Amino acid sequence: MNVDTKTKLSRTTIFLHWLLAIMVLVMLAVGVIMAEAEIYSLYPWHKSFGQLIFLIVLVQAVRRLKNGWPEPVSTYSHVERVLARSVHYLLLVGVLLMPVFGFLMSALGGNGVAFFGVQLVARNPDPANLSKVIPLNGPLADLMLAAHGILGYLLILAVVLHILGAFKHHLIDKDGTLRRMLGDKV
Repeated sequence: MNVDTKTKLSRTTIFLHWLLAIMVLVMLAVGVIMAEAEIYSLYPWHKSFGQLIFLIVLVQAVRRLKNGWPEPVSTYSHVERVLARSVHYLLLVGVLLMPVFGFLMSALGGNGVAFFGVQLVARNPDPANLSKVIPLNGPLADLMLAAHGILGYLLILAVVLHILGAFKHHLIDKDGTLRRMLGDKV
């Protein structure tokens, strides 16, 4: 079954949701730790997994455009529907844009970009000091850095709201939304 219904989600939908959920949670946590503790050794892994997430969420976005959003399992107020749709769109668009901003930040900053060791954009070393780089476009790299950081915190907020919404559905509404995302038929 590769089609979502009101009572059951496809295995593909469930797999992509949980795969992206785990990867995005880890990447957000690692991103905050890297930035706060300045752990530069994690950057190549962060960049590679960011690009992998981009590819996976691209598949998810194409599926959403083609198949639409899963139907709600119950009837909700207008405010709840708008909030849920807004959080879902922020998650989808945010997870698509985060790797793009990160890629551009690194490439334009002269740091280069590799995908699990395969060089996609070469590093631009400073000939006077090979341990440093020369930005290809410093102001635009700085803009991408700011966008990547702001979007990261917006995504953290969206993830928290998404998790709270799932618990609300499960504990207060008792409507089967969370059970459906775990593969149950509701």
